[in-house]
Amino acid sequence: MGDRLQRPAMDWAPWELFDAATFSTYLAAAAALVVAPGPGQALVMARTLQGGARAGLLTSVGLNLGTVVHTAAAALGLSALLLASATAFTVVKLVGAVYLLVLGIRMIAGTLGGRPVTAPDQPVPESSGLPSSRLLAHGVITGVLNPKVAVFFLAFLPQFVHPERGGVFVQFAVLGLVLATLGVIGDSIVALVAARTGRRMAAGAWRERVTGGVLVALGVRLALVHR
Repeated sequence: MGDRLQRPAMDWAPWELFDAATFSTYLAAAAALVVAPGPGQALVMARTLQGGARAGLLTSVGLNLGTVVHTAAAALGLSALLLASATAFTVVKLVGAVYLLVLGIRMIAGTLGGRPVTAPDQPVPESSGLPSSRLLAHGVITGVLNPKVAVFFLAFLPQFVHPERGGVFVQFAVLGLVLATLGVIGDSIVALVAARTGRRMAAGAWRERVTGGVLVALGVRLALVHR
């Protein structure tokens, strides 16, 4: 035991961090999580209907950058604060919920001023009019301000981390990046499929209303989340 405690901090190699059984089990679990329908996929689909594949893909990348932030938080122990403190959990939850509600309500309100609706057969546009940085930022903020994800990471990732192998932070980082990468792939498929099959759906102002409605629904859902 004493020898293990005195083991140098960098006395490990990257290929020694995971055994094949642990990593393959994690890949299967992560893939299942990505495939399962959830609010992230709903948001990506709504953004795609609003602004085309580009908007959906950027939202996907933003949401999964939020996953990377939660990975770092879990590795540094910050997620434990959300789990231990009801106040901290509630504050982060409400900030995220209000952000989504305001964004959704503003989007719906913007369609009520008599803006003309395009023809039903008009394809989903390739640009939502929002700059890429803004679409990406919305995705990141939505992902980061979901405390349920933080608590989930605290409970999920440690099951696949083995401190005795060394490089604990690197183990967390690898697992989180794998999940984020799978998330981008899965959400991007959703965006591309929605862009193709949704060409005759939610044309004109209805695209904005659908997206705004999804954001409002996600905000309400987040506000009702319990630890």
